[in-house]
Amino acid sequence: MPERILVWGAGAIGGTVGAFLARAGHDVTFVDIEPAHVAAIADPARGLSITGPVEALRVSAPAFVPEAVVGVWDQVFLCVKAQHTEAASRALLPHLGPDGFVLSLQNGLCEGIIAGVAGEARVIGAFINFGADWMGPGEVLYGNRGAFVLGELDGRITPRLRALHETIRIGFEPGAVMVPDIQSYLWGKLGYAALLFAQALGQKGIADCLARPELLPLWRALGGEVHAVAAATGVGQRGFNGFEPAAFAPDASLARAQGSVDAMVAFNRPNAKTHSGIWRDLAVRKRRTEVDLQVLPVVEAGAAHGVDTPKCRKLVAMIHEIEDGRRPMTDDNLLELLRA
Repeated sequence: MPERILVWGAGAIGGTVGAFLARAGHDVTFVDIEPAHVAAIADPARGLSITGPVEALRVSAPAFVPEAVVGVWDQVFLCVKAQHTEAASRALLPHLGPDGFVLSLQNGLCEGIIAGVAGEARVIGAFINFGADWMGPGEVLYGNRGAFVLGELDGRITPRLRALHETIRIGFEPGAVMVPDIQSYLWGKLGYAALLFAQALGQKGIADCLARPELLPLWRALGGEVHAVAAATGVGQRGFNGFEPAAFAPDASLARAQGSVDAMVAFNRPNAKTHSGIWRDLAVRKRRTEVDLQVLPVVEAGAAHGVDTPKCRKLVAMIHEIEDGRRPMTDDNLLELLRA
């Protein structure tokens, strides 16, 4: 059955998912802060183009800047950068129906922030790992498929979750799944994200960076810190697309860690999206990253549970130095982090 969906944030993630669902016949409305992007999407002669090797398509749909939105929706897909979650949640709240929900299609532990604004019962969590980049007004690169996991915050498999899963599975990602432990997937993504933030310190792409043999101890250290903190919180981690969290546990063998790194390299090597969105934020878009919502929470949770995280702590500092223009992006940065 066609659904009525408000996509709040029409960049890489929201633009891709929203375009596919619009093509599938759903009534999709886009919201974005970039006026030129909004104008392109709403223009019947131009629309939103999804490019790349997965599938190319173009859709035109209603699109607005936040202050111009009018109406109420029962399904709001929140797709903004993690650091903008609270502000976006407050902006969209008047447009969320009393029995509606917000689906967080974001990186980091954003569900708790949204729940603080809208209420926990009005939030559904998601873990996503497909590759996409916003290229400019009206254009998004869809670089590769990846994991898509949905879950209620309380672990129940509800009718609304089943319906949402069917919408995503048929309209966008056939391999999408529902789980009772979405938080463990989100913590799994934090482990992988630590590796991607390290990759963003230099110039090599994801696969080439992960494949550097001299950096295996760094991957083990970063993955091990996140694994230890996730275990201390009682949430744990789930793996995906080659990333096996347990391979980076303190008692895991060198060979097991190498096997997971090799699997991540194999997953990323053929992708049209060669560099992380973190790298693009720093090198291309010259804007601040989500490090304070993805890596810093690991440091803070570690401190609260008595788990030291020196590599993650140093990584946060190095990313901020690049954001502030006090450190160049070079591959040697990773060797510095290794030695720290």
